[in-house]
Amino acid sequence: METEIKEIEIIFFAEIKEINSLQDLEKLRIKYLGRKGILDGLFSQLSHIESSQRPLLGKMLNELKEKILKEIKEKENLWAGDKELAGIDLSLPGLYFVIGKKHILTQTIEEVLAIFEKLGFTILEGPEIETEYYNFTSLNIPQEHPATEAFHTFYLEGEISSGERRPRSAPGKGRYLLRSQTSTVQVRVMENYLPPLRIISPGRVYRPDAVDASHSFMFHQIEGFAVDENIKFSDLKGTIFVFAQRFFGKEIKMRFRPHYFPFTEPSVEVDISCIICQRNQKPETSNQKCGVCKGKGWLEILGAGMIHPRVFHFAGYPKHKYTGFAFGMGVERMAMLKYGIEDIRLFFENDLRFLRQF
Repeated sequence: METEIKEIEIIFFAEIKEINSLQDLEKLRIKYLGRKGILDGLFSQLSHIESSQRPLLGKMLNELKEKILKEIKEKENLWAGDKELAGIDLSLPGLYFVIGKKHILTQTIEEVLAIFEKLGFTILEGPEIETEYYNFTSLNIPQEHPATEAFHTFYLEGEISSGERRPRSAPGKGRYLLRSQTSTVQVRVMENYLPPLRIISPGRVYRPDAVDASHSFMFHQIEGFAVDENIKFSDLKGTIFVFAQRFFGKEIKMRFRPHYFPFTEPSVEVDISCIICQRNQKPETSNQKCGVCKGKGWLEILGAGMIHPRVFHFAGYPKHKYTGFAFGMGVERMAMLKYGIEDIRLFFENDLRFLRQF
């Protein structure tokens, strides 16, 4: 039987070389490994062999079986791969998978936050559903201020429970609202932390404005403030100047204009020289007005000022012990100014022709 096993091995490898299809390969497998195949017949003859020869012959049969299985499997895998490629033109370009990226507003927020983090500011966020107290009263906004009217603020149904902080109205009464500014984080933070504070806070805000090229009922703001002993207006100016240069470029100029905000005193609006036409850096080369600054040569970027003493009062800070500055900017406006975008609606329409530019 030993000679017979060796001959069968030689015959098998000769036959498998002549196989040209999966169907013929299956027939060959059945011939040698099937229930009534050649190897099955040899295994059944072992019982008639002398016991001293059985271990050797059994080992030879098992080794032959493994060789046959391995050879058939390799052939099968080879032809299966050819079958999958049948009818496919390998010269055609492959599939193109679009890799997503961050929205331009997210990119702008992260860029602004990264600048202020390097200046020592800590990122903290506040709730979008606020109380009248934090949105108005604690920011020194009086009850008769136009911003408190329903056509300037999204009020929500339901009164504030008795466990909430006392609002502008009678104790235990008041309303919830969608915050109209990220300045609400000021007193929330100061109630829980003592100076020195360096806070930067991004988030969505809501105002019932008619949607047009420069207004939206929902947009993004970034609020920043610093509180410590002996903080001066020059600290505010230096901080904003460093930010503006890092965000818009070192060639810009900056100016402060007096303004009014209830929660800062003195208050200013901050402008930078137009980064598109650079009117304030070099003489105009054309009489055509710049589409961004409208020929004025200046772009308003944010509002700022020294924190009003009454804000410290609502935060529970000792009188006259601390000073601080605050500033707030619109994220959409910052992106529009930096990239020359003229319509705020483009940020929210999800038009890939616009978004892919960034």
